[in-house]
Amino acid sequence: MRFHVVNLPHTQTTKKYSWCAYTEKVRKFCNMMMSLGHEVFLYAGEDNEAECTEFISVVSKEEQHEWFGHLNWELDLFPSDGWEIDKPWWRITNSRSIREISKRIEPTDFVCVIMGRCHAQIVDAFPEHVNVEWGIGYEGVYTINRVFESYAWMHHVYGIMRQSNGSSSDTVIPNFFELEDFALGDGGGDYYLFLGRVVLRKGPHIAAQICNEIDAKLIVAGQGGQVMPDGSLLGLDNVVIDGNYEYIGTVGPEQRNEVLGKAKAIFVPTIYIEPFGGVAVEAMLCGTPVICTDWGAFTETVIDEVTGFRCHTMEEFREAALLAPNLDREKIREYAKKFSTDNVRWQYEKYFNRIMLRS
Repeated sequence: MRFHVVNLPHTQTTKKYSWCAYTEKVRKFCNMMMSLGHEVFLYAGEDNEAECTEFISVVSKEEQHEWFGHLNWELDLFPSDGWEIDKPWWRITNSRSIREISKRIEPTDFVCVIMGRCHAQIVDAFPEHVNVEWGIGYEGVYTINRVFESYAWMHHVYGIMRQSNGSSSDTVIPNFFELEDFALGDGGGDYYLFLGRVVLRKGPHIAAQICNEIDAKLIVAGQGGQVMPDGSLLGLDNVVIDGNYEYIGTVGPEQRNEVLGKAKAIFVPTIYIEPFGGVAVEAMLCGTPVICTDWGAFTETVIDEVTGFRCHTMEEFREAALLAPNLDREKIREYAKKFSTDNVRWQYEKYFNRIMLRS
Protein backbone atom coordinates (compact mmCIF):
# COMPACT_ATOMS: atom_id res chain seq x y z
CA MET A 1 0.00 0.00 0.00
CA ARG A 2 1.02 3.62 -0.57
CA PHE A 3 0.27 6.46 1.83
CA HIS A 4 0.47 10.24 1.33
CA VAL A 5 0.74 11.69 4.84
CA VAL A 6 0.38 15.42 5.55
CA ASN A 7 1.75 17.07 8.71
CA LEU A 8 0.72 20.33 10.39
CA PRO A 9 2.08 23.71 9.21
CA HIS A 10 3.80 24.86 12.41
CA THR A 11 6.03 21.92 13.39
CA GLN A 12 8.81 19.65 12.17
CA THR A 13 8.40 15.87 12.19
CA THR A 14 11.11 15.40 14.81
CA LYS A 15 11.13 14.37 18.45
CA LYS A 16 11.93 17.95 19.36
CA TYR A 17 8.27 18.65 18.70
CA SER A 18 7.02 15.84 20.95
CA TRP A 19 4.89 18.42 22.81
CA CYS A 20 2.57 18.39 19.78
CA ALA A 21 0.63 15.13 20.03
CA TYR A 22 -0.48 15.24 16.39
CA THR A 23 3.02 15.79 15.03
CA GLU A 24 4.23 12.88 17.12
CA LYS A 25 1.42 10.76 15.69
CA VAL A 26 2.50 11.68 12.15
CA ARG A 27 6.12 10.74 12.83
CA LYS A 28 5.24 7.42 14.44
CA PHE A 29 2.51 6.58 11.92
CA CYS A 30 5.04 6.87 9.11
CA ASN A 31 7.42 4.60 11.01
CA MET A 32 4.68 2.01 11.55
CA MET A 33 3.57 1.90 7.94
CA MET A 34 7.15 1.64 6.73
CA SER A 35 7.80 -1.22 9.17
CA LEU A 36 4.96 -3.12 7.51
CA GLY A 37 6.60 -2.78 4.11
CA HIS A 38 4.39 -0.02 2.71
CA GLU A 39 5.42 3.14 0.87
CA VAL A 40 5.04 6.47 2.67
CA PHE A 41 5.26 9.95 1.19
CA LEU A 42 5.49 12.59 3.91
CA TYR A 43 4.62 16.26 3.30
CA ALA A 44 5.87 18.46 6.15
CA GLY A 45 8.41 21.13 7.19
CA GLU A 46 12.15 21.18 6.56
CA ASP A 47 13.39 18.83 9.30
CA ASN A 48 12.33 15.21 9.55
CA GLU A 49 13.11 12.11 11.62
CA ALA A 50 10.21 9.94 10.41
CA GLU A 51 10.95 6.94 8.24
CA CYS A 52 9.46 7.40 4.78
CA THR A 53 9.89 6.50 1.15
CA GLU A 54 10.19 10.16 0.24
CA PHE A 55 10.17 13.33 2.33
CA ILE A 56 8.68 16.38 0.64
CA SER A 57 9.03 19.80 2.31
CA VAL A 58 5.97 22.01 1.79
CA VAL A 59 6.72 24.79 4.28
CA SER A 60 9.97 26.57 5.11
CA LYS A 61 11.27 27.57 8.51
CA GLU A 62 11.28 31.14 7.29
CA GLU A 63 7.54 30.95 6.60
CA GLN A 64 6.89 29.28 9.95
CA HIS A 65 8.78 32.08 11.65
CA GLU A 66 6.76 34.67 9.76
CA TRP A 67 3.49 33.06 10.80
CA PHE A 68 4.35 31.84 14.30
CA GLY A 69 7.57 33.59 15.30
CA HIS A 70 5.77 35.66 17.92
CA LEU A 71 4.84 32.47 19.79
CA ASN A 72 7.03 30.78 22.38
CA TRP A 73 6.25 27.08 22.10
CA GLU A 74 7.61 26.59 25.62
CA LEU A 75 4.71 28.69 26.86
CA ASP A 76 2.15 29.29 24.13
CA LEU A 77 -0.38 26.99 22.55
CA PHE A 78 -1.42 27.04 18.92
CA PRO A 79 -3.68 30.14 18.73
CA SER A 80 -7.42 29.51 18.77
CA ASP A 81 -7.91 31.40 15.50
CA GLY A 82 -5.08 29.41 13.97
CA TRP A 83 -7.52 26.62 13.16
CA GLU A 84 -9.50 28.82 10.77
CA ILE A 85 -9.19 27.22 7.36
CA ASP A 86 -8.63 30.49 5.49
CA LYS A 87 -5.42 31.29 7.35
CA PRO A 88 -2.35 31.46 5.07
CA TRP A 89 -0.58 28.54 6.78
CA TRP A 90 -3.42 26.21 5.84
CA ARG A 91 -4.03 27.62 2.36
CA ILE A 92 -0.37 27.62 1.40
CA THR A 93 0.69 24.28 2.87
CA ASN A 94 -2.47 22.60 1.61
CA SER A 95 -1.95 23.97 -1.91
CA ARG A 96 1.67 22.84 -1.97
CA SER A 97 0.74 19.43 -0.61
CA ILE A 98 -1.88 19.05 -3.35
CA ARG A 99 0.67 20.01 -6.00
CA GLU A 100 3.26 17.55 -4.70
CA ILE A 101 0.80 14.72 -4.09
CA SER A 102 -0.51 15.15 -7.65
CA LYS A 103 2.99 14.45 -8.98
CA ARG A 104 3.21 11.13 -7.14
CA ILE A 105 -0.25 9.72 -6.52
CA GLU A 106 -1.44 6.47 -8.06
CA PRO A 107 -5.05 5.23 -8.35
CA THR A 108 -5.04 2.97 -5.27
CA ASP A 109 -3.08 5.31 -2.96
CA PHE A 110 -4.38 6.59 0.37
CA VAL A 111 -4.40 10.30 1.21
CA CYS A 112 -3.94 10.57 4.97
CA VAL A 113 -4.83 13.84 6.72
CA ILE A 114 -4.62 14.60 10.43
CA MET A 115 -6.57 17.80 11.00
CA GLY A 116 -10.11 17.42 9.64
CA ARG A 117 -11.61 20.53 8.10
CA CYS A 118 -8.27 22.32 8.10
CA HIS A 119 -7.16 19.74 5.55
CA ALA A 120 -10.46 19.75 3.62
CA GLN A 121 -8.77 21.48 0.69
CA ILE A 122 -6.54 18.42 0.25
CA VAL A 123 -9.41 15.95 0.58
CA ASP A 124 -11.48 17.84 -2.00
CA ALA A 125 -8.59 17.80 -4.45
CA PHE A 126 -8.59 13.98 -4.62
CA PRO A 127 -12.24 12.88 -4.78
CA GLU A 128 -11.40 9.70 -6.70
CA HIS A 129 -8.95 8.49 -4.08
CA VAL A 130 -9.44 7.10 -0.59
CA ASN A 131 -9.05 9.95 1.89
CA VAL A 132 -8.62 8.99 5.53
CA GLU A 133 -8.60 10.93 8.78
CA TRP A 134 -6.50 8.42 10.64
CA GLY A 135 -6.10 9.95 14.15
CA ILE A 136 -9.19 11.90 15.19
CA GLY A 137 -9.04 13.64 18.55
CA TYR A 138 -10.89 16.76 17.36
CA GLU A 139 -14.50 17.61 16.53
CA GLY A 140 -14.25 19.09 13.01
CA VAL A 141 -14.19 15.83 11.05
CA TYR A 142 -14.50 15.97 7.27
CA THR A 143 -13.89 12.68 5.47
CA ILE A 144 -15.96 9.51 5.13
CA ASN A 145 -13.16 7.22 6.34
CA ARG A 146 -12.38 8.05 9.95
CA VAL A 147 -10.18 6.57 12.67
CA PHE A 148 -11.01 7.84 16.16
CA GLU A 149 -8.65 7.73 19.14
CA SER A 150 -11.27 6.19 21.45
CA TYR A 151 -14.84 4.92 21.43
CA ALA A 152 -15.75 7.69 23.84
CA TRP A 153 -14.58 10.30 21.34
CA MET A 154 -16.21 8.60 18.36
CA HIS A 155 -19.56 8.62 20.12
CA HIS A 156 -19.00 12.21 21.28
CA VAL A 157 -18.47 13.30 17.66
CA TYR A 158 -21.47 11.25 16.55
CA GLY A 159 -23.53 13.17 19.08
CA ILE A 160 -22.31 16.54 17.82
CA MET A 161 -23.17 15.49 14.27
CA ARG A 162 -26.53 14.06 15.38
CA GLN A 163 -25.43 10.78 13.85
CA SER A 164 -27.41 8.00 15.51
CA ASN A 165 -26.17 5.16 13.27
CA GLY A 166 -22.67 3.77 13.12
CA SER A 167 -20.60 3.69 9.94
CA SER A 168 -18.57 0.78 8.60
CA SER A 169 -16.01 3.33 7.35
CA ASP A 170 -15.26 4.37 10.93
CA THR A 171 -13.11 2.58 13.46
CA VAL A 172 -11.30 3.15 16.73
CA ILE A 173 -7.54 2.72 17.00
CA PRO A 174 -5.79 4.03 20.13
CA ASN A 175 -2.80 6.33 20.17
CA PHE A 176 0.53 4.55 19.95
CA PHE A 177 3.89 4.87 21.67
CA GLU A 178 7.46 3.76 21.07
CA LEU A 179 8.50 1.46 23.91
CA GLU A 180 12.14 2.49 23.71
CA ASP A 181 11.15 5.99 24.87
CA PHE A 182 9.80 4.69 28.20
CA ALA A 183 11.49 2.63 30.89
CA LEU A 184 10.07 1.10 34.04
CA GLY A 185 10.64 3.50 36.93
CA ASP A 186 10.70 2.85 40.65
CA GLY A 187 8.57 5.80 41.75
CA GLY A 188 11.31 6.80 44.16
CA GLY A 189 11.21 10.53 43.48
CA ASP A 190 8.92 11.30 46.42
CA TYR A 191 6.66 13.55 44.35
CA TYR A 192 3.46 13.44 42.32
CA LEU A 193 3.39 14.68 38.75
CA PHE A 194 1.15 16.75 36.52
CA LEU A 195 2.26 16.66 32.88
CA GLY A 196 0.20 18.59 30.35
CA ARG A 197 -0.99 22.02 29.28
CA VAL A 198 -1.35 24.29 32.30
CA VAL A 199 -4.96 25.21 31.65
CA LEU A 200 -8.06 24.85 33.80
CA ARG A 201 -9.65 22.11 31.71
CA LYS A 202 -6.64 19.85 32.26
CA GLY A 203 -7.15 20.08 36.01
CA PRO A 204 -3.72 21.11 37.37
CA HIS A 205 -5.44 22.95 40.23
CA ILE A 206 -7.01 19.67 41.33
CA ALA A 207 -3.60 18.01 41.48
CA ALA A 208 -2.19 20.95 43.43
CA GLN A 209 -5.03 21.03 45.94
CA ILE A 210 -4.77 17.31 46.66
CA CYS A 211 -0.99 17.44 47.07
CA ASN A 212 -1.33 20.36 49.46
CA GLU A 213 -3.92 18.47 51.51
CA ILE A 214 -1.76 15.35 51.86
CA ASP A 215 1.44 17.38 52.34
CA ALA A 216 3.10 16.06 49.20
CA LYS A 217 5.22 17.72 46.51
CA LEU A 218 3.83 18.23 43.03
CA ILE A 219 5.98 18.64 39.93
CA VAL A 220 4.21 20.47 37.11
CA ALA A 221 5.49 20.02 33.55
CA GLY A 222 4.06 21.30 30.29
CA GLN A 223 3.19 24.35 28.23
CA GLY A 224 1.45 27.40 29.57
CA GLY A 225 2.82 28.02 33.08
CA GLN A 226 4.29 31.26 34.37
CA VAL A 227 5.74 31.62 37.87
CA MET A 228 4.43 34.83 39.43
CA PRO A 229 6.22 37.19 41.89
CA ASP A 230 4.19 35.78 44.78
CA GLY A 231 5.46 32.29 43.98
CA SER A 232 2.24 30.95 42.51
CA LEU A 233 2.00 29.39 39.05
CA LEU A 234 -0.35 31.07 36.60
CA GLY A 235 -1.74 29.11 33.68
CA LEU A 236 -2.76 30.44 30.27
CA ASP A 237 -6.42 30.82 31.25
CA ASN A 238 -5.63 32.22 34.72
CA VAL A 239 -5.77 28.92 36.57
CA VAL A 240 -3.62 29.31 39.70
CA ILE A 241 -1.42 26.70 41.39
CA ASP A 242 0.30 27.31 44.68
CA GLY A 243 1.72 25.43 47.63
CA ASN A 244 4.45 22.81 47.46
CA TYR A 245 5.01 22.61 43.71
CA GLU A 246 7.88 22.89 41.23
CA TYR A 247 7.35 24.01 37.64
CA ILE A 248 9.81 22.57 35.12
CA GLY A 249 8.18 23.69 31.84
CA THR A 250 8.08 21.52 28.76
CA VAL A 251 10.11 18.31 28.78
CA GLY A 252 11.71 16.40 25.92
CA PRO A 253 11.64 12.60 25.60
CA GLU A 254 14.57 11.87 27.94
CA GLN A 255 13.49 14.22 30.73
CA ARG A 256 9.88 13.07 30.30
CA ASN A 257 10.90 9.47 30.86
CA GLU A 258 12.85 10.43 33.98
CA VAL A 259 10.12 12.52 35.65
CA LEU A 260 7.45 9.95 34.79
CA GLY A 261 9.45 7.02 36.11
CA LYS A 262 10.32 8.64 39.43
CA ALA A 263 6.81 9.95 40.16
CA LYS A 264 4.78 8.22 42.86
CA ALA A 265 1.74 8.71 40.61
CA ILE A 266 0.57 11.08 37.90
CA PHE A 267 -2.51 13.28 38.05
CA VAL A 268 -4.50 13.48 34.81
CA PRO A 269 -7.69 15.10 36.16
CA THR A 270 -9.01 16.34 32.81
CA ILE A 271 -12.37 18.04 33.20
CA TYR A 272 -13.56 17.72 29.60
CA ILE A 273 -14.28 14.57 27.59
CA GLU A 274 -10.73 13.49 26.87
CA PRO A 275 -10.26 12.14 23.31
CA PHE A 276 -7.35 10.01 24.47
CA GLY A 277 -5.03 11.59 27.04
CA GLY A 278 -1.72 10.18 25.90
CA VAL A 279 0.13 11.22 29.04
CA ALA A 280 -1.80 8.57 30.99
CA VAL A 281 -0.42 5.82 28.74
CA GLU A 282 3.06 7.35 28.78
CA ALA A 283 2.99 7.22 32.56
CA MET A 284 1.77 3.62 32.61
CA LEU A 285 4.57 2.63 30.23
CA CYS A 286 6.90 3.81 33.01
CA GLY A 287 4.91 1.79 35.52
CA THR A 288 3.51 4.95 37.09
CA PRO A 289 -0.08 4.79 38.39
CA VAL A 290 -2.63 7.21 36.91
CA ILE A 291 -5.05 9.31 38.93
CA CYS A 292 -7.66 10.59 36.50
CA THR A 293 -11.29 11.47 36.00
CA ASP A 294 -13.87 8.88 34.99
CA TRP A 295 -14.96 9.99 31.53
CA GLY A 296 -13.68 10.14 27.99
CA ALA A 297 -10.91 7.79 26.90
CA PHE A 298 -9.78 7.11 30.48
CA THR A 299 -12.67 4.63 30.76
CA GLU A 300 -10.88 2.66 28.02
CA THR A 301 -7.23 3.13 29.00
CA VAL A 302 -7.06 3.14 32.81
CA ILE A 303 -8.15 0.05 34.74
CA ASP A 304 -9.56 1.26 38.03
CA GLU A 305 -7.59 0.04 41.07
CA VAL A 306 -5.16 -1.86 38.81
CA THR A 307 -3.30 0.69 36.67
CA GLY A 308 -4.66 3.70 38.52
CA PHE A 309 -7.83 5.26 39.88
CA ARG A 310 -10.70 6.96 38.06
CA CYS A 311 -12.18 9.62 40.33
CA HIS A 312 -15.32 11.77 40.60
CA THR A 313 -14.86 13.80 43.79
CA MET A 314 -12.03 15.51 45.64
CA GLU A 315 -12.36 12.89 48.36
CA GLU A 316 -11.80 10.15 45.79
CA PHE A 317 -8.80 12.00 44.36
CA ARG A 318 -7.34 12.31 47.86
CA GLU A 319 -7.84 8.60 48.60
CA ALA A 320 -6.40 7.67 45.18
CA ALA A 321 -3.26 9.72 45.86
CA LEU A 322 -2.65 7.77 49.04
CA LEU A 323 -3.33 4.35 47.51
CA ALA A 324 -1.80 4.72 44.03
CA PRO A 325 1.86 4.28 45.08
CA ASN A 326 1.00 0.77 46.28
CA LEU A 327 -0.08 -0.48 42.84
CA ASP A 328 2.12 -2.99 40.98
CA ARG A 329 4.30 -0.95 38.63
CA GLU A 330 5.47 -3.95 36.61
CA LYS A 331 1.87 -5.00 36.01
CA ILE A 332 0.99 -1.44 34.97
CA ARG A 333 3.78 -1.31 32.39
CA GLU A 334 2.94 -4.75 31.03
CA TYR A 335 -0.68 -3.68 30.49
CA ALA A 336 0.37 -0.45 28.75
CA LYS A 337 2.40 -2.31 26.15
CA LYS A 338 -0.85 -2.91 24.27
CA PHE A 339 -0.48 0.72 23.11
CA SER A 340 2.98 0.18 21.59
CA THR A 341 3.60 0.89 17.92
CA ASP A 342 4.52 -2.77 17.46
CA ASN A 343 0.98 -3.75 18.49
CA VAL A 344 -1.10 -0.87 17.15
CA ARG A 345 0.37 -1.00 13.65
CA TRP A 346 -1.55 -4.23 13.00
CA GLN A 347 -4.83 -2.49 13.80
CA TYR A 348 -4.04 0.06 11.08
CA GLU A 349 -3.09 -2.74 8.70
CA LYS A 350 -6.47 -4.39 9.24
CA TYR A 351 -8.34 -1.11 8.81
CA PHE A 352 -6.62 -0.05 5.58
CA ASN A 353 -7.11 -3.51 4.10
CA ARG A 354 -10.80 -3.26 4.94
CA ILE A 355 -11.40 0.09 3.30
CA MET A 356 -9.20 -0.82 0.32
CA LEU A 357 -11.48 -3.79 -0.39
CA ARG A 358 -14.54 -1.54 -0.09
CA SER A 359 -13.25 1.19 -2.42
